[in-house]
Amino acid sequence: MTTISLRHARVRYGPLEALHGVTFAAPGPGLTVLLGRNGSGRSTALHALAGTLPLSGGAVVWDGADVTRMPAYERARCGLCLIPERQAAFGSLTVRENLELAADSYDIALDAYPRLEPLLARRAGTLSGGEQRMLALARALLARARVVLVDEPAQGMAPTVAARTYELLSELDACVVVAEQRLPRVLRGKAALVYELRRGAVVFSGETGEWERRAARRTGSSPSG
Repeated sequence: MTTISLRHARVRYGPLEALHGVTFAAPGPGLTVLLGRNGSGRSTALHALAGTLPLSGGAVVWDGADVTRMPAYERARCGLCLIPERQAAFGSLTVRENLELAADSYDIALDAYPRLEPLLARRAGTLSGGEQRMLALARALLARARVVLVDEPAQGMAPTVAARTYELLSELDACVVVAEQRLPRVLRGKAALVYELRRGAVVFSGETGEWERRAARRTGSSPSG
């Protein structure tokens, strides 16, 4: 079991503060969802966990150890995998070469995303947005990371592939943190932690069922509607 968390985290972009003392914990194995509109701070929170953005205050804690000053490459060596919203694959390399960077054998990746097999000789930069997301996620599956951070995992994917993607993420023996604008339909009624961010602050924390009931009260609809 592993846990990664932000504690009173602050991140600045020049004079602007993007995270205002954000605190949350993501345990694993399991799925944690960071919800929020563009500009809410959800992507910033992922990059703060990964070490690709420095904190101006607060801490990143991984399994009880303060890793705030640990460089991103060292976090990666320790088993952290970040899949950003853009440029998550090496565009100048082929699909096969991208997969071989993660593991010598990539049958697991092709089993997860059969659509990639006929694309093995294609350069990743020529793939559609959804195909590039599949490739990036396939590499994460091969990496067998302890912590997997994904910004909008199903972006550009067909609904069936998106559902398969969340099924794969939910089955990982890892702490999985995803950032989404809305709670994916496939997660409704499933066990997952939800943190909603708004303007750089956490405004809700709880399980998916609690979030759905809260959202239903705000819209006046039923939770399943």
